[in-house]
Amino acid sequence: MDTSTREMRQSHSVSTEVITPSNTQKVLFEDFKISPPVLSALYGMGFKEPSPIQVGTLALALRGSDVIGQAQTGTGKTAAFGIPIIEKINPSDRKLQALIMAPTRELAIQVAEELNRIGKGKGIVSLPVYGGQAITIQLASLKRGVHIVVGTPGRLIDHLNRKTLRLQDVQTVVLDEADVMLDMGFIDDITTLLQQVPKERQTLLFSATLSEPILQIAKKYMNHPSEVRISKKNVTVEKIEQVYYETPHSQRFDTFCRVMDVNKPTLTLVFCDTKMNVDQLTARLIKAGYPSEAIHGDLSQLQRDKVMKKFRDGTIKILVATDVAARGLNVSAVSHVINYHIPKNTETYIHRIGRTGRAGKEGMAITLITPHENRDLKSIEAQSKAKIEKRAIPSDDEVRGSRLSQVQEQIETTLKKGAVKKYSPWLKELYSGFTPEEVASALLYLHDHVEPVVVTEKEESSRGFRSNTRRRDERSGSRYSSNRPAAGRERNSYARQASSDDNARTERSSYTTRPRASEKKEAVRGKEIYMMPVMTRSKRSKNKAY
Repeated sequence: MDTSTREMRQSHSVSTEVITPSNTQKVLFEDFKISPPVLSALYGMGFKEPSPIQVGTLALALRGSDVIGQAQTGTGKTAAFGIPIIEKINPSDRKLQALIMAPTRELAIQVAEELNRIGKGKGIVSLPVYGGQAITIQLASLKRGVHIVVGTPGRLIDHLNRKTLRLQDVQTVVLDEADVMLDMGFIDDITTLLQQVPKERQTLLFSATLSEPILQIAKKYMNHPSEVRISKKNVTVEKIEQVYYETPHSQRFDTFCRVMDVNKPTLTLVFCDTKMNVDQLTARLIKAGYPSEAIHGDLSQLQRDKVMKKFRDGTIKILVATDVAARGLNVSAVSHVINYHIPKNTETYIHRIGRTGRAGKEGMAITLITPHENRDLKSIEAQSKAKIEKRAIPSDDEVRGSRLSQVQEQIETTLKKGAVKKYSPWLKELYSGFTPEEVASALLYLHDHVEPVVVTEKEESSRGFRSNTRRRDERSGSRYSSNRPAAGRERNSYARQASSDDNARTERSSYTTRPRASEKKEAVRGKEIYMMPVMTRSKRSKNKAY
């Protein structure tokens, strides 16, 4: 780009249109004169009416204006820039006509998939390109010809250097999640790409925040852009219930388990502050019997794809992630977002909770804080204009009641399947000495009554790990024993055999067990036997809730 062109773009002013509930009238997609194939695709995807960012952006973008859109995750940004792009593209020309930059692989894949759905009726083809995928696959697709490329800046530069990405016919450029791309250090790649596309183009920039570096990009590379902002009152989604639990640092994990058991989420996205803490929490959840997987930047693309497939299919119920890895994750069935570690700022908090309450569904955002983090939470609450309700940590009775309700549901389902007839002879023998109610009560007691085991764990923290011994809860006589879900949970216990006749019963552990070396002598004498669990992971039923 020559000096005169740069000076001209730097002199461009930025007009602002603030979208607020008072100045946003209810409109329909038909009001924007969108073509029938695109309208049909939108309604088929579950869209009912335009979101505020779409209302403010579509009219400007459809007439070819440059637009700066400030909006959070989950507000419909992809359709806001995707609809104008698809309406402008010539389907019969298989040259690259639109370029979209995204900060992460997951976001690039998600955007490309959504654009393919919106443009299916018009025959528009979108291709995601990103690092971690074999470049030969991308080369073959580019050679066949695509209308839209959605890529991470680094991989786009790779293709540009290979001369496999030709930008001379690009009519529209989009910078999605611009603030994240700058935070990740992509500024040089972004400017290189912007300098390679034709000067006469439409540029659309979307960001959660409008920092000075972003405004500088706008002044330098955009032509009289209009700014569309979602006001602070619209920052958080109304259908998301926001609550928090205050807990001591040493009991954070136990509080998390209790909250999970009481709330019974379908799919849960859990956020930690570092990759190390993501791995640590995932390992602890698996030991506790919660089907979980981790996702962060250290995983290969193949691993990330496998994890996301499991999460979308419901094979795993909990996905533990870092903020960067979760950018662009769009799973409409996520019922709960849990901030295991409180986010550093309001923007991150809003991005996190925007992963639930999608597609018109209700959702819940839960934040765990320690007492000294209360001030940080109040700051987020004030800046986001949201009410974050304080909840009491679920009691033993609440957790036990939740577990028993799960047992009741599973019993009813099992009875409807008729899979219990083979146990009839055994039950008839029990009924000869006890009533059916007594037998059922005993089975529930055995299911719920689990002796504790002292397990030394390392509690994760942003400063590193510290040793934390999880001990017996003095109130209930167990180490949060009631925080375990009902179905198929692995249990830890000492297998203890007393020598006295009136107390000769054995508590069995579902873990493979062995005596400790220091206790072998007592075992030989037959006075008392202690068996320590070997924390080996066993196969779990796919039907187990948690």
